[in-house]
Amino acid sequence: MSKSENIKKALIIGSGPIIIGQAAEFDYSGSQALKSLREEGVKTVLVNSNPATIQTDSDMADATYIEPLTIESIEKIIAKERPDGIISGMGGQTALNLTAELSEKGILEKYKVKVLGTPVSAIHAGEDRDKFRELMIKIREPVPPSKAVTTVKDALDYAEQIDYPVIVRPAYTLGGTGSGVAENPFDLDRIASNGLALSRIHQVLIEKSVAGWKEIEYEVMRDSADNCITVCNMENFDAVGIHTGESIVVAPSQTLTDYEYQMLRTASIKIIRALGVEGGCNIQFALDPNSENYYVIEVNPRVSRSSALASKATGYPIALIAAKIAIGLTLDEIQNPITKETKASFEPALDYIVTKIPRWPFEKFSTADRTIGTQMKSTGEVMAIGRNFEESLQKAIRSLDIDKIGLVGDREDEKISKEELRHHLIVPTHKRLFYIVSALKSGFPVKEISELTKIDRWFVEKVQHIVEIEKLLKKSRREKLKQITEYAKKFGFIYEQIENITHKKLKKEFLRNYKMVDTCAAEFEAKTPYYYSTHGTKTDTKSSEKKKVIILGSGPIRIGQGIEFDYCTVHAVWALRELGYEAIIINNNPETVSTDYDTSDRLYFEPLHLEDVLAVCEIEKPLGVITQFGGQTAVNLSIPLKEAGVKVLGTTPEDMDKAENRDLFTKVLRKLRIPQARYGIANSYVEAKQIVRKLGYPVLVRPSYVLGGRAMEIVHTDEDLEIYMREAVRVSKEHPILIDKFLQDAIELDVDAVCDGKNVFIGGVMEHIEEAGIHSGDSSCVVPPQTLSKEVIETVKEYTQKIALELKVIGMINIQYAVKEGIVYVLEANPRSSRTVPFISKAIGVQLAKIGTKAIMGKSLEELGLANREITPKHVSVKSVVFPFDKLPGADIRLGPEMKSTGESMGIDYDFGTAFYKAQLGAYVNLPKMGSVFFAVNRNDKRYVSKLAKGFSELGFEIISVGNTAKVISLDNIYVKKVLKASEGAPNIVDLIRNGEVDLVINTPTTGGIASRDGFKIRRACITAKIPCITTISGAFAALEAIKKMQKGEFSVKSLKDYYSMEQQLLSPVSVSQA
Repeated sequence: MSKSENIKKALIIGSGPIIIGQAAEFDYSGSQALKSLREEGVKTVLVNSNPATIQTDSDMADATYIEPLTIESIEKIIAKERPDGIISGMGGQTALNLTAELSEKGILEKYKVKVLGTPVSAIHAGEDRDKFRELMIKIREPVPPSKAVTTVKDALDYAEQIDYPVIVRPAYTLGGTGSGVAENPFDLDRIASNGLALSRIHQVLIEKSVAGWKEIEYEVMRDSADNCITVCNMENFDAVGIHTGESIVVAPSQTLTDYEYQMLRTASIKIIRALGVEGGCNIQFALDPNSENYYVIEVNPRVSRSSALASKATGYPIALIAAKIAIGLTLDEIQNPITKETKASFEPALDYIVTKIPRWPFEKFSTADRTIGTQMKSTGEVMAIGRNFEESLQKAIRSLDIDKIGLVGDREDEKISKEELRHHLIVPTHKRLFYIVSALKSGFPVKEISELTKIDRWFVEKVQHIVEIEKLLKKSRREKLKQITEYAKKFGFIYEQIENITHKKLKKEFLRNYKMVDTCAAEFEAKTPYYYSTHGTKTDTKSSEKKKVIILGSGPIRIGQGIEFDYCTVHAVWALRELGYEAIIINNNPETVSTDYDTSDRLYFEPLHLEDVLAVCEIEKPLGVITQFGGQTAVNLSIPLKEAGVKVLGTTPEDMDKAENRDLFTKVLRKLRIPQARYGIANSYVEAKQIVRKLGYPVLVRPSYVLGGRAMEIVHTDEDLEIYMREAVRVSKEHPILIDKFLQDAIELDVDAVCDGKNVFIGGVMEHIEEAGIHSGDSSCVVPPQTLSKEVIETVKEYTQKIALELKVIGMINIQYAVKEGIVYVLEANPRSSRTVPFISKAIGVQLAKIGTKAIMGKSLEELGLANREITPKHVSVKSVVFPFDKLPGADIRLGPEMKSTGESMGIDYDFGTAFYKAQLGAYVNLPKMGSVFFAVNRNDKRYVSKLAKGFSELGFEIISVGNTAKVISLDNIYVKKVLKASEGAPNIVDLIRNGEVDLVINTPTTGGIASRDGFKIRRACITAKIPCITTISGAFAALEAIKKMQKGEFSVKSLKDYYSMEQQLLSPVSVSQA
């Protein structure tokens, strides 16, 4: 069967902002799909609200829309673009749900849009828990005793029939959202209520728990001719009961017998055929460790996080192949792009072991529940490849960037009692793997650990092997050390680890052997290979005489270092290729475009640790290494690399240090006569108090050593300072704290620029919508600025040029400013790419990371046509952010100087109100156009609350408030419905929120006392009830402006090319890339 000739144009729906359960894997899959369809001559239309993605570059699709992912906006795009088909499987659960809803509402039929690939019937069969169960019974595939219910009463009744514990699984959700294990009716009432509220069709499956069984996954492909293959099977290190996204995962499976492997493979193919999926599908099984009995747990009838992992683990590009299947091509017609000899119907084979480990954000949320279970809490993941499990596991740990260089051999293990260890083995947390190591060292038998954790004994024995090697190294004499070191290196030990264990200096040889990931276990030669390091075998790398440059990636997605840096890495690769250099990437994140098989000339799937990077440099011998695009992870390697004799391209490590080092940067600013907020450095509590007396409250405290994830805090009183110093930090000469005078009520700004050493190109001045004190990554921002005078903007530009030139920046720089009473203060400068680079690039139509790379490689801004050039778009672009509070029970919504957001959205229009509304909608904040708004603000914000309440009242909103806030509002003759505080009895404001009687909450947090506890309850109630909750006064005024605009009419949709083409002063992205 050949491709459908009726499909000339296809719509692809993206996945929106990065959230827990839905990360960068869908930028990877969507980008592959766009490339795949273009190869087949199909025009593409993309809609996504996330600017920090490669797929939303204006030249990736024929038409790119950065618009909210809602039925309303997608229908407008369909009406405008008239696509022949829609692909639902490349944008995660978001795209799948939207496609199902577009079909149910008759919109696809209205515009004659065909669902390409997996049909809507398969989506319903895979996602609707009742239909899926019925289908499995029909094809005689075993499922646990279960029932789909739509009420809590039905859930409780069924649980009584099958007995506890039960697992609750909501329909049409992602990342296990709303799921949980209920041990009793009380648990079930709470979990089922939440799950029903979160499910698109208000349905949950109540399932007999098989927690403790092995969890096995199969990634399967099927085409329209019913050809099927299994791409990969994967085994979860953790047993059923822990979400696969929260578990360590190994590919291929390690503990299955051949019979079990073939049994589940046969079942997988049977299931994908019964569902009618055309494309990729992930199938999850529970396998009884004591028999050959199994259950089908779940199916994802789309590409998924596991698909991205399977693609990178095998080299088989699932999303690219699935896109071709969607337009009618069959597996035997599609060429495998890795080998360029075999067809896509050729099943991949692995001659190595892949290990994935999740990366959790708990250091940012000191109050969050850290247990892991059926609902995802991790923000990202790493992948490592080795010739054995131990090697693969240790490389994965080193890749996590959590100050661990392996499973053993770094800082001292946490000293805890055997009883505490037993508890931690039973109750899983993000530290579980390290508790297993501690238990083994404390004398726990392998069998007992396996029984307590439900982790297969084989895996525990492998961990024990690593512990035994550590013991061997500790006891080794110098004459035997070289022999034992060589043995240890085969199992993932590195020199630093071995030196820490032995307390002996070693002669280091960084030359390693590199093997190829080729999809076929070396049966055919790979044309686009990527590599992993190992020991004790011959190398597959082929030397090249071309000029080459290594770019360091950013590793796993985590709060503060997300997909934005991968975006910059990919653009840097493209720029190097345009200049004629070979581009080589070192990275370890399986979810990203940078680790796609054909993004770079060569990819090394390796930890971003000094030894691992030096080993690649040893074999590749590059002109130099670029560290500017990999976030702080890569920047931190700049000085060590230079000390090791490797050239760091662009801004020198010494000049980077001038910006990073507080004292050196202060000298730079004083020389340039640029204002800076006053500050001091304290080595003790006494010194801190002395500094605060000079500065005056409020102050911003930044500890250099943190406990419980509290990295920064705004302090208002001596009492607050004493509590903070006692609870959050250990202060010493080795770990001083920085104390800045906090510029209250200041407006914060971000500037991204490129410098070639002589000229500076300013991408844009971004005005933060939230006031100073909110981390720049958590603040919404707007370009061009909306409230700043022309004089202030010119001053910011002048300071940016002076700082960039004084720091001798070659490449990227980000500078943050605060404006108070007309004075522009510099907060900090980072001579590297920043998280706002993708946003400003989309806003102005110039790919800044490409420009920065070309400057690094010696191109002048004059040559690139950007010297002395300014770009001020006529349209308004707003960046909003999305938070993980709904996935982290116990976490508080309140914002501050510590970053908490996981992703971002973008809104574009010709006025601020509409652009802000779109950005909020893109970040899943649906601002109400009418209804009731509740106010409870802190003492400092009471001076603004009457004006704000009056604005909402004039728009027809009912005003609800409590306590002193209500008094202040009523003094301005505004009618207020006064209700009880959460601590004053019932019915109170929390009850109103839970009952759906409030449409919007504006609650600016207080610190300490009952008010703080009341506010926490209000904000958590908003999360549960899915009610927008705004925690800053400036954010509330922005929302008021947006609602005012939306009351006057609907928003329109426009592609990026339409925005750019209407503004002749903009430089097109294409001309930049050709410069």
